[in-house]
Amino acid sequence: MNKCTERLYNGIIKENPTFVLMLGMCPTLAVTTSAVNGVGMGLSTTVVLMMSNLLISALRNIIPDRVRIPAFIVVVASLVTVVQLLIQAYIPFLYDALGIYIPLIVVNCIILGRAEAYASKNGPAESAFDGIGMGLGFTIALTCIGAVRELLGSGAVFGFRVMPEAYEPITIFVMAPGAFFVLSILTALQNRFKAPSATNGSAPKSSLACGGDCSHCSGSICADNRRRLEAAADKKE
Repeated sequence: MNKCTERLYNGIIKENPTFVLMLGMCPTLAVTTSAVNGVGMGLSTTVVLMMSNLLISALRNIIPDRVRIPAFIVVVASLVTVVQLLIQAYIPFLYDALGIYIPLIVVNCIILGRAEAYASKNGPAESAFDGIGMGLGFTIALTCIGAVRELLGSGAVFGFRVMPEAYEPITIFVMAPGAFFVLSILTALQNRFKAPSATNGSAPKSSLACGGDCSHCSGSICADNRRRLEAAADKKE
């Protein structure tokens, strides 16, 4: 498996941002009232992820380290503005459905996380495929949640009637609480079948010294880090 294919597999399956890493929960819960909304938000995020990773990787040796985060935000915000205007011009019904959540892609932790963790340290080709993989994984997750909510809440999927006429829609699933119900059910199934997930401790480990496993952290490492920071601050004073 070459590196580009590996990045696609990593984003879609191994480190799926929604089902495995549990990132980007705000758009995941807010816009997945239907499968179409899930696809629209997912593909919009995929385009921004791919282009931001590509640009940040190409500029990684030019951007000063001290201002890298503000620089990343400027790149991402510019791309999101372009995507927002294109959606507003050519897919107005999707723009009306997603609303404020399109500009909020700028602060999506998936995009800034991949820019900092991968694009700023790797070549443009690998970074672009990393963005595509993560974006497709996000799209699949949002589409699955949106399809389940739409099916249970209105008896249809992608606007096509699936349930028989006698089916009584459970309208709570197309409301805000329905997003939590569906996500919790899918997460419970992951844990039941021991699939990788941030909720069962089998997600990819963080590069932090403690591995990022806060649920089993003894607190000693965090305490040592805090003491070192306090000592450094006292010396400066």
